[in-house]
Amino acid sequence: MKNALDRHVPAGFTPYSGGIDKETLRPRIHKRPAVNKKDKLVSDIALVFDRLKIGDGATLSFHHHLRAGDEVMNLALSEAKRRGLKNLTLAPSSVFPNHKLLAEMIESGAVRRIYTDYLNGPAAAAICGGKMDGLLVMDTHGGRSYAIETGDIEIDVAFIATPCATAAGDGNGFFGPSACGSLGYAVSDMYYAKRKVVVTDYLVEEVENKQIIGEYIDYVLKVDRIGRREGIMSGTTRITRDPVGLLIADAAARVLAAAGALEDGFSFQTGAGGISLAVADRLKRYIKEKNISAAFASGGITEYIVAMHNEGLVRDLYDVQCFDLAAVASIGKNERHRAISAAQYASILENNVADRLDIVILGATEVDTDFNVNVTTASDGLIIGGSGGHADTANGARITVIVTPLLKTRLPVVKDRVVTVTTPGRDVDIVVTERGIAVNPARADLLEKLAGKGLPLVTIEELRDKAIKIAGRPERVPLGKRVVGVVRHRDLSVVDAIYETGGRR
Repeated sequence: MKNALDRHVPAGFTPYSGGIDKETLRPRIHKRPAVNKKDKLVSDIALVFDRLKIGDGATLSFHHHLRAGDEVMNLALSEAKRRGLKNLTLAPSSVFPNHKLLAEMIESGAVRRIYTDYLNGPAAAAICGGKMDGLLVMDTHGGRSYAIETGDIEIDVAFIATPCATAAGDGNGFFGPSACGSLGYAVSDMYYAKRKVVVTDYLVEEVENKQIIGEYIDYVLKVDRIGRREGIMSGTTRITRDPVGLLIADAAARVLAAAGALEDGFSFQTGAGGISLAVADRLKRYIKEKNISAAFASGGITEYIVAMHNEGLVRDLYDVQCFDLAAVASIGKNERHRAISAAQYASILENNVADRLDIVILGATEVDTDFNVNVTTASDGLIIGGSGGHADTANGARITVIVTPLLKTRLPVVKDRVVTVTTPGRDVDIVVTERGIAVNPARADLLEKLAGKGLPLVTIEELRDKAIKIAGRPERVPLGKRVVGVVRHRDLSVVDAIYETGGRR
């Protein structure tokens, strides 16, 4: 990676340098003081703010398992706005377009700093437009957990949307009108935030298979609705029917077979995008044809991966978040569909799942000739996403495959330099397009295995040149000089900076 680490990082911003071990962290886990169950259950968020003395300068966290259907962040921010709170720091695991109030509070100066893993919508436009005084810090899913565990992110109050909970605070996401499945991103908050509030719309007497544990919870806030579960499906969760996408999926499966990666007991993760799911479909056919099975699939689980598991093609599912309602239904009744925390998924402090992956299939907004991948910003610099588990799994997996059309909206995907580095090129092994397959020269072992297998192997520079020949060389959109955010890797080292753009297209 040649073009990212030398970019400007704001003066005074010091990335965490690592070196804390698990035993050092144990005393930081915050259990609630013993309180009477009746005192713990409340029905007014104003009372929660009063009892926990939430005031100016507080750091509040939220999780995103309800994705575009989440209403808990808006509930808490509404109360903060009503009280006129200022200088807030937010640490949501992701931010979606339905969080419009956040954009308003950024512009008013009430929210001055944000830590998150994914950002899209009005809040992203406000930050890119230079409306936030402080810095946006974009982590990976594993990095966020690591940051909370190590104290790099210190949370004053965690609001944990919990679809099914007891008055004592035990809970999970499997049942209730707002069931969303695994609550993996909330677990680190539950352990390490100074105070924790379960927010639920479905109270029960007892919960089995707890992901949220009452002994760590200060209050249980009962509300009418924590969100719309249909909002979970806010992205693509269907196999592509586009002929170009299917060509790419076929090529990716052929590459993996030729590389010897598809042996009995292999492990894999695919994203929820149409091409990634098409690759999973090709893997399914290969598994059946060879009469083998995969040891596990991980990540955000979809209906398609659940179906493979139910057919006996994948033995176990490790699920940090459910991407659709079929996955939600499965996790509530299938003991081998296992809910895991973000730490178990990808924190470098844990024996994590990401580091046990044989294969990961990922998408890209842009790829450059150093194999750096951008899934954080568009070509004009506007934030449209973030790493999530992208950089975690690319770093951990034995073979990382990027699947992408060579052009998107008539613009080259492969170019000299990405706008923002999300996943460093050192962690990317193969880029598969409909017009050729490029293998990272650092993976001489893969180049040797793939040679002479009838695959359309080209260099990454040849892919760039093909894209330019078709679409022309795009003009680089000038960005502002002010740094509004930084992108961090799973070890919290700074990978790149995000610059002010003007905010809106």
